[in-house]
Amino acid sequence: MAETEEKKREKRGWRQNPDAVKRDILSVAIEEFAAHGLSGARIHSIAAKTRTSKRMIYYYFGDKKGLYVRALEEAYSEVRAGETELDLGQLTPRDALARLVSFTFDHHRSHPEFIRMVMIENIHQAENLTGSEVIRRLNLSAIKKLEDICRRGEAEGVFRKGLDPVALHWQISAASFFNVSNRPTFSAIFGEDLFSDDAQIKIRSQVVDAILHLVEPRPKPGEES
Repeated sequence: MAETEEKKREKRGWRQNPDAVKRDILSVAIEEFAAHGLSGARIHSIAAKTRTSKRMIYYYFGDKKGLYVRALEEAYSEVRAGETELDLGQLTPRDALARLVSFTFDHHRSHPEFIRMVMIENIHQAENLTGSEVIRRLNLSAIKKLEDICRRGEAEGVFRKGLDPVALHWQISAASFFNVSNRPTFSAIFGEDLFSDDAQIKIRSQVVDAILHLVEPRPKPGEES
Protein backbone atom coordinates (compact mmCIF):
# COMPACT_ATOMS: atom_id res chain seq x y z
CA MET A 1 0.00 0.00 0.00
CA ALA A 2 1.40 3.39 -0.98
CA GLU A 3 2.19 5.83 1.79
CA THR A 4 -0.15 8.76 2.22
CA GLU A 5 1.17 12.31 2.01
CA GLU A 6 0.40 12.70 5.71
CA LYS A 7 2.61 9.70 6.57
CA LYS A 8 5.39 11.06 4.40
CA ARG A 9 5.23 14.44 6.15
CA GLU A 10 5.24 12.65 9.48
CA LYS A 11 8.41 10.77 8.61
CA ARG A 12 10.10 13.92 7.39
CA GLY A 13 9.26 15.54 10.73
CA TRP A 14 10.87 12.67 12.65
CA ARG A 15 14.05 12.95 10.63
CA GLN A 16 14.29 16.73 10.39
CA ASN A 17 13.43 17.72 13.95
CA PRO A 18 13.29 14.75 16.33
CA ASP A 19 13.68 17.00 19.41
CA ALA A 20 10.53 18.91 18.48
CA VAL A 21 8.68 15.63 17.99
CA LYS A 22 9.76 14.42 21.43
CA ARG A 23 8.73 17.72 23.04
CA ASP A 24 5.33 17.42 21.35
CA ILE A 25 4.92 13.87 22.65
CA LEU A 26 5.92 14.83 26.19
CA SER A 27 3.57 17.82 26.27
CA VAL A 28 0.62 15.63 25.39
CA ALA A 29 1.82 12.77 27.61
CA ILE A 30 1.90 15.03 30.67
CA GLU A 31 -1.76 15.94 30.12
CA GLU A 32 -2.77 12.31 29.51
CA PHE A 33 -0.93 10.87 32.51
CA ALA A 34 -2.16 13.70 34.74
CA ALA A 35 -5.74 12.93 33.72
CA HIS A 36 -5.60 9.13 33.73
CA GLY A 37 -2.49 7.99 35.60
CA LEU A 38 0.05 5.48 34.37
CA SER A 39 -2.39 2.58 34.14
CA GLY A 40 -5.27 4.54 32.65
CA ALA A 41 -3.41 6.52 29.98
CA ARG A 42 -3.29 5.01 26.50
CA ILE A 43 -0.41 5.35 24.04
CA HIS A 44 -2.80 5.41 21.09
CA SER A 45 -4.56 8.44 22.62
CA ILE A 46 -1.24 10.25 23.01
CA ALA A 47 -0.22 9.38 19.45
CA ALA A 48 -3.54 10.62 18.09
CA LYS A 49 -2.94 14.06 19.63
CA THR A 50 0.63 14.42 18.38
CA ARG A 51 2.43 14.57 15.04
CA THR A 52 3.74 11.03 15.39
CA SER A 53 2.70 7.38 15.85
CA LYS A 54 2.68 4.70 18.53
CA ARG A 55 5.70 3.13 16.86
CA MET A 56 7.76 6.27 17.16
CA ILE A 57 6.68 6.86 20.75
CA TYR A 58 7.99 3.40 21.61
CA TYR A 59 11.13 4.12 19.58
CA TYR A 60 11.88 7.28 21.57
CA PHE A 61 10.75 6.21 25.04
CA GLY A 62 10.87 2.41 25.12
CA ASP A 63 7.47 1.65 26.64
CA LYS A 64 4.60 3.37 28.43
CA LYS A 65 6.41 3.43 31.76
CA GLY A 66 9.47 4.94 30.09
CA LEU A 67 7.29 7.67 28.61
CA TYR A 68 5.61 8.25 31.98
CA VAL A 69 8.93 8.72 33.77
CA ARG A 70 10.16 11.11 31.07
CA ALA A 71 6.88 13.06 31.31
CA LEU A 72 7.32 13.29 35.07
CA GLU A 73 10.90 14.48 34.61
CA GLU A 74 9.74 17.07 32.09
CA ALA A 75 7.11 18.38 34.50
CA TYR A 76 9.73 18.84 37.21
CA SER A 77 12.15 20.36 34.69
CA GLU A 78 9.63 23.08 33.83
CA VAL A 79 9.28 24.30 37.40
CA ARG A 80 13.02 24.19 38.04
CA ALA A 81 13.72 26.05 34.78
CA GLY A 82 11.28 28.75 35.84
CA GLU A 83 13.10 29.12 39.15
CA THR A 84 16.41 29.56 37.33
CA GLU A 85 14.99 32.42 35.26
CA LEU A 86 14.15 34.34 38.44
CA ASP A 87 17.84 35.32 38.87
CA LEU A 88 17.46 35.25 42.65
CA GLY A 89 21.14 35.89 43.34
CA GLN A 90 20.72 39.51 42.25
CA LEU A 91 18.05 40.21 44.90
CA THR A 92 18.21 40.81 48.63
CA PRO A 93 17.51 37.63 50.65
CA ARG A 94 13.99 38.78 51.59
CA ASP A 95 13.14 39.81 48.03
CA ALA A 96 14.63 36.59 46.66
CA LEU A 97 12.56 34.45 49.01
CA ALA A 98 9.41 36.46 48.33
CA ARG A 99 9.88 36.10 44.58
CA LEU A 100 10.52 32.36 44.87
CA VAL A 101 7.39 31.83 46.97
CA SER A 102 5.28 33.91 44.57
CA PHE A 103 6.65 32.01 41.59
CA THR A 104 5.96 28.63 43.18
CA PHE A 105 2.39 29.60 44.03
CA ASP A 106 1.72 30.93 40.52
CA HIS A 107 3.44 28.06 38.73
CA HIS A 108 1.49 25.41 40.60
CA ARG A 109 -1.76 27.28 40.05
CA SER A 110 -1.14 27.52 36.29
CA HIS A 111 0.16 23.94 35.96
CA PRO A 112 -2.45 21.71 37.61
CA GLU A 113 -1.21 18.81 35.48
CA PHE A 114 2.09 18.91 37.41
CA ILE A 115 0.23 18.75 40.71
CA ARG A 116 -1.90 15.82 39.50
CA MET A 117 1.17 13.86 38.41
CA VAL A 118 2.80 14.41 41.80
CA MET A 119 -0.43 13.30 43.48
CA ILE A 120 -0.44 10.14 41.37
CA GLU A 121 3.17 9.43 42.34
CA ASN A 122 2.29 9.82 46.00
CA ILE A 123 -0.55 7.31 45.61
CA HIS A 124 2.00 4.86 44.20
CA GLN A 125 4.58 5.59 46.92
CA ALA A 126 6.82 7.46 44.44
CA GLU A 127 7.92 4.17 42.91
CA ASN A 128 8.61 5.73 39.49
CA LEU A 129 10.06 9.00 40.75
CA THR A 130 12.48 7.19 43.09
CA GLY A 131 14.43 5.69 40.22
CA SER A 132 14.92 8.99 38.38
CA GLU A 133 18.35 10.56 38.76
CA VAL A 134 17.09 13.49 36.69
CA ILE A 135 14.41 14.41 39.23
CA ARG A 136 16.80 13.93 42.14
CA ARG A 137 19.34 16.25 40.50
CA LEU A 138 16.69 18.85 39.63
CA ASN A 139 15.39 19.01 43.17
CA LEU A 140 18.86 19.21 44.67
CA SER A 141 19.33 22.38 42.61
CA ALA A 142 16.13 23.79 44.11
CA ILE A 143 17.43 23.15 47.63
CA LYS A 144 20.76 24.77 46.79
CA LYS A 145 18.93 27.94 45.72
CA LEU A 146 17.10 28.06 49.04
CA GLU A 147 20.30 27.23 50.91
CA ASP A 148 22.00 30.21 49.28
CA ILE A 149 19.10 32.53 50.16
CA CYS A 150 19.11 31.30 53.77
CA ARG A 151 22.89 31.66 54.07
CA ARG A 152 22.81 35.23 52.76
CA GLY A 153 19.85 36.12 54.95
CA GLU A 154 21.55 34.77 58.07
CA ALA A 155 24.80 36.59 57.22
CA GLU A 156 22.91 39.88 56.88
CA GLY A 157 20.95 39.29 60.08
CA VAL A 158 17.55 39.41 58.38
CA PHE A 159 16.88 35.66 58.76
CA ARG A 160 17.14 33.63 61.92
CA LYS A 161 20.00 31.18 62.26
CA GLY A 162 19.69 27.45 61.67
CA LEU A 163 17.09 27.51 58.90
CA ASP A 164 16.71 24.15 57.17
CA PRO A 165 16.33 24.73 53.39
CA VAL A 166 14.62 21.35 52.92
CA ALA A 167 12.04 22.15 55.60
CA LEU A 168 11.56 25.60 54.09
CA HIS A 169 11.05 24.04 50.65
CA TRP A 170 8.44 21.73 52.23
CA GLN A 171 6.56 24.67 53.71
CA ILE A 172 6.59 26.67 50.48
CA SER A 173 5.46 23.63 48.51
CA ALA A 174 2.75 22.70 51.00
CA ALA A 175 0.79 25.95 50.68
CA SER A 176 1.22 26.16 46.91
CA PHE A 177 0.37 22.49 46.39
CA PHE A 178 -2.74 22.46 48.57
CA ASN A 179 -4.13 25.43 46.65
CA VAL A 180 -4.39 23.19 43.57
CA SER A 181 -4.65 19.63 44.89
CA ASN A 182 -7.55 20.32 47.24
CA ARG A 183 -9.44 22.83 45.16
CA PRO A 184 -12.24 20.40 44.14
CA THR A 185 -13.08 19.32 47.70
CA PHE A 186 -12.52 22.80 49.18
CA SER A 187 -14.76 24.37 46.54
CA ALA A 188 -17.45 21.75 47.05
CA ILE A 189 -17.56 22.58 50.76
CA PHE A 190 -16.90 26.33 50.83
CA GLY A 191 -17.60 27.54 47.30
CA GLU A 192 -15.35 28.94 44.57
CA ASP A 193 -14.82 32.44 45.97
CA LEU A 194 -11.24 31.79 47.12
CA PHE A 195 -10.25 30.72 43.61
CA SER A 196 -11.15 33.93 41.80
CA ASP A 197 -8.17 35.88 40.44
CA ASP A 198 -8.48 38.62 43.07
CA ALA A 199 -8.77 36.16 45.93
CA GLN A 200 -5.80 34.14 44.68
CA ILE A 201 -3.65 37.28 44.62
CA LYS A 202 -4.54 37.89 48.26
CA ILE A 203 -3.83 34.29 49.24
CA ARG A 204 -0.49 34.40 47.45
CA SER A 205 0.40 37.55 49.38
CA GLN A 206 -0.56 35.85 52.64
CA VAL A 207 1.59 32.82 51.80
CA VAL A 208 4.56 35.09 51.04
CA ASP A 209 4.03 37.00 54.31
CA ALA A 210 3.77 33.76 56.29
CA ILE A 211 7.03 32.37 54.89
CA LEU A 212 8.87 35.67 55.44
CA HIS A 213 7.61 35.79 59.03
CA LEU A 214 8.77 32.22 59.52
CA VAL A 215 12.38 33.03 58.63
CA GLU A 216 12.65 36.29 60.60
CA PRO A 217 15.02 36.38 63.59
CA ARG A 218 13.33 35.31 66.79
CA PRO A 219 13.61 37.52 69.88
CA LYS A 220 15.65 36.14 72.73
CA PRO A 221 13.84 35.27 75.97
CA GLY A 222 12.97 38.45 77.78
CA GLU A 223 13.17 40.59 74.65
CA GLU A 224 9.56 40.09 73.61
CA SER A 225 7.62 43.33 73.53
